[in-house]
Parts: sequence; C-alpha cells; structure tokens
Amino acid sequence: MEGHDTFSGLGNGIGTQIDGKVLQTFQKNFVQVQNILDQNRLLINQINQNHESKIPDNLSRNVGLIRELNNNIRRVVDLYADLSTSFTKSMDASSEGDSSGVLKSDGRAGLKRNRPI
Repeated sequence: MEGHDTFSGLGNGIGTQIDGKVLQTFQKNFVQVQNILDQNRLLINQINQNHESKIPDNLSRNVGLIRELNNNIRRVVDLYADLSTSFTKSMDASSEGDSSGVLKSDGRAGLKRNRPI
C-alpha cells in the first residue's frame, strides 16, 4: 500500500500496517525521549559529584538540578503517554478496516465490537 510502512514481527509474524505519519511521530518522540534521558544522565552525574563534594554551594545547586531532573522525567512520561495514545489510535484505525473475520495475532477474530462510552 502506498504511504504506509509495515512493522513486521508484531504478533505471530503478521505485518501490521502503520501510517507513515504515525511512524514519523513515533521516531520523533523516541529521539526526544533519548535526548532527555541523555541529559538526565549528565544531571545525575553532576548531582552525585556535588553531593560527594559536600561543599555547601554545590549541595544547594543540587536543589535546582533535582528539580530539572524531575521535570525531565515528567516530560518523558508525557512523551510515552502520547506514544501510547498514538499507537492505540493507529491500531484501532487499522483494525476498523479489517472486517474479513481473519484471526489476529492474539487469536481473536478481526471484527471490531463497539462499546458504549
């Protein structure tokens, strides 16, 4: 299919069609997460050095560094939540097109059941 990338290896070797835009969003978010985690590693190293030095100014700097670390962790959680939501929406959209009754990788029929909200 044009405009789609295929993630193979999901389920029992069954390829799942993922829209190219969704894949780009995943890649962008994963790069952002990795950059934040790299920054966190540096922050943690600085916090540890400041703590080991026992110099009052360094210890007081740790307050700000720990706040920055906590904010970064919140950003990572938000990015993963966005990824989860995007992935769920893309899977729901792709399963709506599958009404053939073929078994999916989890062994259930490919028919979607609408649930009341």
